[in-house]
Formats: sequence, C-alpha cells, structure tokens
Amino acid sequence: MRRFGDFSAAEDAVQEALLAAVTQWPRQGVPENPVGWLIQVASRRMTDQIRSDHARRRREAAAIAEDADAVDETQPDDTLVLLFMCCHPALTSPSAIALTLRAVGGLTTAEIAKAFLVPEATLAQRISRAKQRIRESGVPFALPGERERTERLSSVLHVLYLIFNEGYASSIGANLQRSELANEAIRLTRAVHSLLPQDGEAAGLLALMLLTDARRRARCGPDGELIPLARQDRTLWDRGAMKEGVALLSETLARGSIGAYQLQAAIAAVHGEAARHEDTDWPQILALYGLLERMSDNPMVKLNRAVATAMVHGPRAGLELLAELDGDERIAGHYRLDAVRAHLHEMAGDHPAAIACYLAAAGGTASVPERDYLHLQASRLGGSRGLG
Repeated sequence: MRRFGDFSAAEDAVQEALLAAVTQWPRQGVPENPVGWLIQVASRRMTDQIRSDHARRRREAAAIAEDADAVDETQPDDTLVLLFMCCHPALTSPSAIALTLRAVGGLTTAEIAKAFLVPEATLAQRISRAKQRIRESGVPFALPGERERTERLSSVLHVLYLIFNEGYASSIGANLQRSELANEAIRLTRAVHSLLPQDGEAAGLLALMLLTDARRRARCGPDGELIPLARQDRTLWDRGAMKEGVALLSETLARGSIGAYQLQAAIAAVHGEAARHEDTDWPQILALYGLLERMSDNPMVKLNRAVATAMVHGPRAGLELLAELDGDERIAGHYRLDAVRAHLHEMAGDHPAAIACYLAAAGGTASVPERDYLHLQASRLGGSRGLG
C-alpha cells in the first residue's frame, strides 16, 4: 500500500504472493526472510500488472521494482499504519471497522458479518465500498498526526476488540480459539497504548484482553472441547497476565474517566479474583453490567447482564430480561440468546425447555466445539431420551 497506493490491487498481489509461497516453499524451503520474500513477490506482481495496464506507469513500476529487494523491516509497524489508515474519517464507522477487520485482522466476510449481526452480503458490499472510498480519497500510507489519531481511535479500538474476540472464541470452524488472532490483537493494542499512553480506553482494552486471554489454557480440554468458566481449572490461568491487566486497569481507573472497555476489564478482573466459581462476586458484576448497559447500546451487554441477574436474583429474573431481547432484531434468533436461555431454564429446573434451547443454539452456531458442547448439554439433560 505504501509503495503503490491501490488498496484492492495490493490485497490481490499479496494473496498471489501467499499462493506462490504455498507452492514453492515446501519444495525449495522457507527463505531466510519470509516477509521480505512475500513483499518482493507481491511487488513484482504489482509491477507486472501495472506494466500491462499503462505505458506511463511502466516506468514508475520499474523504479519501484529496483527497490523491491531492499525490504526495511525496521520501519514503523506497517500493520499499525494500515489499522489507522483503514479507520479514516472519510469512511463511516461501520465501513471502516469492517474493512479493517478484513484487511488487518484477516477475518473472513462471514466472520465479520457475525460480529456485526448482519447478513454476509451486506458486509461484502460495505467492504467493497470502503476500499473504493479509500482509493478515491488519496489517503497516504502513513501514521496520522496526533489529532487524527485521536479522531480515529474509537474505530481502531473497536476493530482490535473484535479481532481479539474472534481469536478468543472463534465463530466458525473446528477450533474454539485462534491464538494467532488473539496474540496479534494484544500486540497491536500494546502498540496503540504505547502511542497514546494517557488514553484510558486504550489501556482499558489492553487490560481486558490480558485478563480474558489469561484463561486461554483452561478453556479447552485435551481434545479441544469447550470448558465453561464455571468448570475451568483456575490453576491453569496465567496469573502474570492477570497481574499486568489489573495493574493497567488500576492505573487508568485512578484517572477518573471511565469507558466501556475499562468496565469490561473490571468485570474480567472480578472473575479473575475468585479462587472458585462459587466465590465470584456476582452483585459487583451485576452492578458493573448495569453501568455498562447505560453506556453502550449493545444487546450482548444485556445478554450478559441477564446471566449476572440470574446469579444474584434467580433464573426467572434473568429470563425476564432475555424476553426483552426477543424484540431486538440485532440479536433475536442469535444462537447465544438461545444458549443463555437454555442455561437459565436449566438453573430453574425446567429441563424440557432447556433441552429445546440447547438444541436450537447448537443448530445456530458455526463453531464445532460450541455446537458439540451444546449438544452435550442437551444430551445430559435428556438422559435416556438420547438427545444430541
């Protein structure tokens, strides 16, 4: 992007370079500088395309190609630059976030659509329009100045939050977690926090990621099966990551201004403080979700508050909150709503209703470990009926 300025063409060239690597590296071996190799091949693909498109640009491409071998990996993090560029104010916030998740996060259109709770075709159109807008705007491939960084920060943090979520709990496929995505989200959030150390929400998001990712080893069984929070072996939690997350959170909360990521980090910290699931301070978590819901119009927040409500005031109170979400088109029919409802029906002793909801949730998820877990819960409650 820095060299050629054409978003879509650069994306295509990189994909061609990756295909070439898949073909050549198994036979020829992995090069000493894999990133440099990929950039060089992609640059040559771009050069060839430009040469075939326009004679005038052939001379420009040749000059660029001469420099293709000199890959300077000491430059500022290109991923961070691309992240801020894709979150340009020329784009609407939903378009910027969708484009960045695709270009920076590497998420598929289907995965992004699930995160936005919209049809896949709608997301595809949104991403296509965003690429065109970036091209027409002539946005330079460079880290923006301090004022521009502040303007784009909200979108940048939202993107990193969604990338982490997909890494922590993959929405599609055979694996519950995608560690490479979670690690990259944490790395980039550290970079943003270093760039803007006084921003409370950047610090809050990093704290949230660390506190949540600390549970990674305990979330899967030996065969990759999902282990819910209530049954996790907490001795497997990464106490070093939790300590760092709590320290970050304490520092940023002391400044006085509190945002949504800080509140979510505080909730994660309360979970982390409990030596056993039974020791969890649910009243405090419920209070924090109440604050978060007043701050954020997000149906997933209300869904989580329903769980906390059930833990404090009983499952019927939680089910009443869930009934309110049935009229919210953003989440009505979503498998997570069915899964939470199943859990609360089970808490209330209504096993037939719980079984029906567990099976409905299993039919709505594209995650194999989640589907298997939900089927297992239905089968466990169904007993001799052999459900699941």
